[in-house]
Amino acid sequence: MKNKILTIINDKDYHRLTVNEFVPLLNAEDSDNFKTLVKSLVELEDELILYRDYKDRYDLIERFGFKPGIIHINKKGYGFVTLLHEESSDIFIPKSALNGALSQDTVLVKIYKQKTGANPEGEIYQIVSRGINEIIGKYFEDKGTGYVKSNDKNFQANIVIKPYNTRGAVADHIVKVQIIDYLSNHLVEGKVIKVLGHKNDPGIDILSVAYKYNLQTEFPDETIDFAETIKTEVNEIDFNGRRDLRGELIVTIDGEDAKDLDDAVTVKRLENGNYKLGVHIADVSYYVKENNPLDKEAYKRGTSVYLVDRVIPMIPHRLSNGICSLNPHVDRLVISCEMEINKQGVVEKHEIFPAVINSTARMTYTNVNKILVEHNKEVRENFRDLLPLFANMHELFKILNKKRKVRGAINFEMDEAKIIVDELGKPLDIERRKRDVAEKIIEEFMLCANETVAEHFHWLNYPFIYRVHEDPDSEKIKRFYSLCNALGYVVKGKENGVHPKTLQSILERVEDTKEAAVINTVLVRSMAKAKYSEVNLGHFGLATEFYTHFTSPIRRYPDTMVHRLIREFIFNNKCDEKNIDKYQSLLKEIAFHTSKCERMAVDCEREVDDMKKAEYMESRIGEVFEGIISSVTNWGIYVELPNTVEGLVHVLDMTDDFYAYDEKTMSLIGEKSKKIYRLGDSVTVKVIGASKEAREIDFEIVGVKSRKRDDNGEIKFKKRRHKQ
Repeated sequence: MKNKILTIINDKDYHRLTVNEFVPLLNAEDSDNFKTLVKSLVELEDELILYRDYKDRYDLIERFGFKPGIIHINKKGYGFVTLLHEESSDIFIPKSALNGALSQDTVLVKIYKQKTGANPEGEIYQIVSRGINEIIGKYFEDKGTGYVKSNDKNFQANIVIKPYNTRGAVADHIVKVQIIDYLSNHLVEGKVIKVLGHKNDPGIDILSVAYKYNLQTEFPDETIDFAETIKTEVNEIDFNGRRDLRGELIVTIDGEDAKDLDDAVTVKRLENGNYKLGVHIADVSYYVKENNPLDKEAYKRGTSVYLVDRVIPMIPHRLSNGICSLNPHVDRLVISCEMEINKQGVVEKHEIFPAVINSTARMTYTNVNKILVEHNKEVRENFRDLLPLFANMHELFKILNKKRKVRGAINFEMDEAKIIVDELGKPLDIERRKRDVAEKIIEEFMLCANETVAEHFHWLNYPFIYRVHEDPDSEKIKRFYSLCNALGYVVKGKENGVHPKTLQSILERVEDTKEAAVINTVLVRSMAKAKYSEVNLGHFGLATEFYTHFTSPIRRYPDTMVHRLIREFIFNNKCDEKNIDKYQSLLKEIAFHTSKCERMAVDCEREVDDMKKAEYMESRIGEVFEGIISSVTNWGIYVELPNTVEGLVHVLDMTDDFYAYDEKTMSLIGEKSKKIYRLGDSVTVKVIGASKEAREIDFEIVGVKSRKRDDNGEIKFKKRRHKQ
């Protein structure tokens, strides 16, 4: 019925119709068809595809002169609307045109003819629904009235709390507030629904960020109670239908701190010269069965979240660190993917099957790197029985990695930050976590297994969840090319239809240069975001037609779902039409929901890291560091230190000259001195301000005094004046 309605409305001769006027056109005179017609029109209206005018006549929403979207407002007060039904630039909304909209609201926007910068400009016509119903913030009182200051700097409204809605909160308590009324543009009423603790309580800072993203740090009683019924050891009855691999030489390789070990590997040389790679993944779906309490909560969470000194797990620790974790010297249930790979890296044969393993050793990246890279005699002696296995792994890794590079897969070398904190959560040090051979070996083997499983299901043509990465936007690639040219790396080729091999060749050219980290970062930002989809759209970054996530079911719900589909369609052979229809109807929503959960987890992890980095730098005000210019804007330059900490040198604090932003070369150029600050340049900076609360760090260039001092010469933290 929806399709029929839209067919009529999309006709060039359509004029606006009421419900009753649609009836004869759709043969909806009888009661059932009339109900379906009304329901379909209401749903299309709710989905913001249709709009109903004051005479109850329907038309496409765009024909009324506005478009639906989600607004994101920054702390400067202006916003951008991301449109719901089309891929286009976000719509810039000036502060004066918000008309009461708050960040995350679903809105209808009118688009003006003029532009502000690169973005179209508009104003909010109507607030369709509010996006934020709960906030986390600090409670305080002013003249006897309670207020909460939101931790989210983009939430512009003041929150007033009446005396009977404080839930006992006192000044400096961090609280969770439910918004109960929108009083005006800048004032809402709320009620405290949970007191999280005092702002200075250990760990409350990270906890408040987690709650801001609606992450649940505790499991419901029903989930915990059900987890308690899961046995802690594998029994003989669990072996039914499984291949017994307990005699195989199989190891796990993870970081020292890892407790949820969900992948184990082995590599053998075959008589024909090929390699046999075994990737054995924890059989989480054997315990997390469809619609049981564990499954419902895992789906709701979508992913585990890793926050500096803690993990918010997707499934309870009893499973993630216990019966599902592939701990050494104990029997564990797995789903295995064994692949025979030739010397060119081509998977000639593969098999996917349920098995039971008993891991030979729990290896760490550090020790494997000592064996393969450092050739540490002591470590090699400790693991002498495993040395042939690691040699085979290293050989196969080189073959697979070469094959992937030849086909053009983009190999981002992005070092992560390791933030070391004490028992109270105070940051003691920040290190750049580098990836060496051991990490890359496991990554390469997981990529191979993920591709193999995805291709297997693609040709079966059964419902499946793919990990997809669409082609990048040509405008973003054009800006990336401009950056490369500005840094002296001439790029040949067109922005439209760019092949990943072209981008990989750029990364190879800048490898081991001072610009490498900057170019890697900017290229990542130029890419489309990878997501989950029930449709196989291919993976641009990996230059492959087939990809999924199969290897981390303890911490990612899509992987658990992939295991469930393997069990349903391969192991149990439930390929009837009813089962196929069932999963076809489920997977679109699962893919959308888990993609959303992933983005939320990434944003939360990034905010916690930024907060802890700023807290770390608060005690280092006045210290001098060498850094690299990581970004240049019209309001200043961002400088990244060797430990990944990034801060801003504001253009107003570059007092030795007037600096103008040159978009073509992405640099700041002094008007008189002609001094140039470009991406990738080395600079010496002093820390002049840091705010854990604002998640911001301010630098000045050594030799150029900032204006951030009061009459006594004290450094003062100044709010940034970013320009759109």
